[in-house]
Amino acid sequence: MKYFLSCIIIAMLSAFTFPATQPSIHSFKVKSIDGGEIDFSAFKGKKILVVNTASECGYTPQYDALQKVYEKYKDKLVIVGFPCNQFGGQEPGSDSEIKQFCKKRYGVTFPLSTKIDVKGDNIAPVYKWLCHKSENGVLDAEISWNFNKFLLDENGHMIAYFPSKVTPDDPQILNYLK
Repeated sequence: MKYFLSCIIIAMLSAFTFPATQPSIHSFKVKSIDGGEIDFSAFKGKKILVVNTASECGYTPQYDALQKVYEKYKDKLVIVGFPCNQFGGQEPGSDSEIKQFCKKRYGVTFPLSTKIDVKGDNIAPVYKWLCHKSENGVLDAEISWNFNKFLLDENGHMIAYFPSKVTPDDPQILNYLK
């Protein structure tokens, strides 16, 4: 009887499909603006805010808020900027020019990648993951301009997406950090 019940339980459990673990950004590595590597697995245990950036955009002053949020929450948040020239040609500079601009004008110390594409045929793999629910398991997002933001939890799982107009110091973002 005991054997029979065990077989029934096993048969019942095998009929269920258990979801795979939620995908994580921690599997990605990207080239940093200074020639090194940004390894997202190094950020385990911290939230991550990913932002596509540009130096000649109306939203460029968000660099200031990004840096302030980064400094204030550095014990629990990492910000990673991805310069992109796909929107109005507003990031025309070389990696060294972009890095110098960000440091001199806004005091940026958070990690920046090399210039990438965040949409289209040459979309960077990390942005393909960020923008497609089939990849990240949570949401679809269409990057339509500079300074779109993705927030990920301490395990590298997608939490939320914010369009350009939501500033880095907006309560919609900061409430996740409290």
